[in-house]
Amino acid sequence: MHMALMRYVCGRLGLSYRYSASIVYNNYPWPTPTEKQRAAIETAAQNVLDARALFPRSSLAGLYDPLTMPQKLVKAHQKLDKAVEAAYGRTFDDDSHRVAYLFELYQKLSGELFVDKKTRGKGRKL
Repeated sequence: MHMALMRYVCGRLGLSYRYSASIVYNNYPWPTPTEKQRAAIETAAQNVLDARALFPRSSLAGLYDPLTMPQKLVKAHQKLDKAVEAAYGRTFDDDSHRVAYLFELYQKLSGELFVDKKTRGKGRKL
């Protein structure tokens, strides 16, 4: 989920993404998982780390090359993706649907910050 949004909103510097905490991280609409969902995410994340550890001589660039990514790592990430999607309460067909949902969620959450509070109490203006 996070990577889908990052690829959409981050700028580029050469071929690399230019990650900005103020644009991506601080505006990311994090889910509110249950304890069971949190445990599933933690387990799946550890499985990703364990899969990486099977290839100690490989760089991250080598491990995440789409043409040569080890299947064990691919499957570990797929399970992590499913666990994270469960925390959002839905599944998605592809990244475009993930990004659209995250923008809708962001709009809803940020809209709550700017609610017009015109009156207070018995009709008194603020």
